[in-house]
Formats: sequence, structure tokens, C-alpha cells
Amino acid sequence: MPEIKAYTADRIFTGDIWLSDQAVITNGDIIIDIVSLASLNKDIAVENFPGCFLVPAFIDLQIYGAYGKLLAVYPDADSLHKLNEYCNSGGAAFCMPTVATNTYDVFYRCIDAVRDYWDRGGKGVLGLHIEGPWINPAKRGAHIESLIHSPTLKQAEELLNYGKGVIKIITLAPEVCSKDVSDLILSHNIIISAGHSNATYNEAMNGFSNGITAVTHLYNAMSPLQHRQPGLVGAAMDHVSVMASIIPDGYHVDHAAIRIARQVMKERLFVITDAVTETDKGYYRHELAGDKYESSGILSGSALKMDKAVRNLVRYTGISPEEALRMCSLYPARVIRKDNELGKIGKGYKTAMSVMNDNMEVQKLLNS
Repeated sequence: MPEIKAYTADRIFTGDIWLSDQAVITNGDIIIDIVSLASLNKDIAVENFPGCFLVPAFIDLQIYGAYGKLLAVYPDADSLHKLNEYCNSGGAAFCMPTVATNTYDVFYRCIDAVRDYWDRGGKGVLGLHIEGPWINPAKRGAHIESLIHSPTLKQAEELLNYGKGVIKIITLAPEVCSKDVSDLILSHNIIISAGHSNATYNEAMNGFSNGITAVTHLYNAMSPLQHRQPGLVGAAMDHVSVMASIIPDGYHVDHAAIRIARQVMKERLFVITDAVTETDKGYYRHELAGDKYESSGILSGSALKMDKAVRNLVRYTGISPEEALRMCSLYPARVIRKDNELGKIGKGYKTAMSVMNDNMEVQKLLNS
């Protein structure tokens, strides 16, 4: 039988409003109520966090590995346990392990790893995000050019059938993928995100009209916003509903550019860490360079955690704490269409909360 528990702190941010003198009541992995401390049943076990506040747990939809085990190099359940542990330490209860442009064999083995992780009772991993190889070599960034290609319908069908139920997001360049391929991906209920793309404004908007609902790491590895060629950046900003991820580590994107994007896109902008880990094997030889990673001298990933992303947004971009928290929780939940169960503290939502101190550092993750 699940245990009914109560959690209290100096304040609670529900995702909408701040509450004080309240307790979150949980029954196993579901929040069943939020009540005043005065009306709290004395028989319920209470865990209190003085000097702290509770916020919705974060969600990281793009992370490649942790603690020396890049998933593409070590496609096994242990890599996913380490990746989930890394996410948890930054307040992210949920994550989308990501594999950059690689061989199909590696993709298949990563799919197997996620299934094995789930079979062993592993928590937090929502599925797999495949980034490439169906991208534009002109905007490959650190991706391996020799593996980049436009997919045939057969190649796409084989990958999607093998990854059924595991692949949740695919990043591709809309200008190099046919509508038949995109339609096939969408028929598997997979989210398509435009990225590593040199699409014109019109090509990008056409892709959005045909079911692309997100953009991968806004500004990075895509056609820029220029006054005569608005590109993918301009299309993402101009569209009414497409959402875009951004990496607020101070290296991938200037803080002012994040502030500008936030002012334009508002609730359509969300955070990813794009975090990688040291590795000297496989196609991607990530080396720690300060507090970022490089591959052959090219910026290849971040060393970011979600709680630091929140702090960076507040300190350097002027985004409010409330909005910074939503960019790391509620908005990613919307991208994956789970905002009715994740991204808020409220009745019927998952028991997934971070305990943060006044410096916005995670003290504990509550995730039944």
C-alpha cells in the first residue's frame, strides 16, 4: 500500500503561485491535496524543510551522458542510472537521454538500453531523443559529417519500428527530410524538433505547418535571424505555437540573446542542459574545458545542471525566478504533452518536487 505523507517548507511554488503555511499531501507517486498546516491530519507523517521552498521537479529533454558514461559509447542500463542520478542532483526528476548523429546500430543499442533500464525498474527516463543523423551538414556543429544523410522511407520505418514506445523526440532538419518521412514519424506519436538545420524561413514555417512542434537549442547550429533571411531562428520566434529549447550555460548562447528570445517567445521557450561527459571513445571525444565540453576544439556540450540553469536565468538574464522555474519544469512538460501530470505541484500531479534553498540550490529531490 502506498504511504500517505505530507511535505512542508517555508514556501511552495506550485508552478502558478507561491503558498505559505501549506502542506503537500501525497499518496505514493501522486499528489492528492494541498492543505493548510492548521488542517493537516495529525496522523500523517510530515517531512519539513525549514529555510527552503518546494518547486516542481525539473525535466531535461536533452542530455547525453554523465559521470564518464556517454550513452552512445556505453548503451546500457548503468549509463542511464548514472545519467538519471546526475539529473536528480540538479533537481530534474525526469530526463530524455539523447544520442547525437551516429550509426543505426548505436541507435538500436540505445533503444535496447532504455528498455532494459525500464525492465529493471529504472525511474526518471521518459524515452529516447535521437538528434540526427537526418540533419543538414552545413549546420552539423560537432556532429559527424560522414554519418549525416537524408533518410529513405525504409530507413525511417525500420528505426521507428525498432524504437516503438522508446523514441519520443527526433531532431531533424526539415529541408532534408521528405514530408512522407515526417508524416511517418508523426504517425508513431513522436515529437519532431527542427535542429541542425539551414532551413529558410519559408522551409521552417512549412515544416511547422506539417507537424514540427519544437526547435532544438535555439540559435545554435541553425540558420540565423537576418533582416533579409529570417531563417529558422526567425521562424521559431514568429510562429504562434512552436516551442524552442535553449541552453543557458553562458557559452552556447549569450545571456542577452536568451533575454531577447524570452521577450518574443514567452512561454514557448524552455531549458535543456545539453550536458555531456568526458569520453575518449566513440565518435564524440568530449573533453572538459573549464565548465563546458569541447570536441576537437568545437563546443560540443555543456556541464550544466538544471538548478544552475535556473540561477543563470535569474542572475544574468533578468528572468523572474517563477518564470525560470517554469522554463525548467512546466514548459518542457508541455513539449512532451505531459503537462497534466508533470511540471506543477497540484492535486493529481506526480509526486515530483525539488527542495531548494534561498540561493536556488537543490537540497533534495522528492520523487516517489
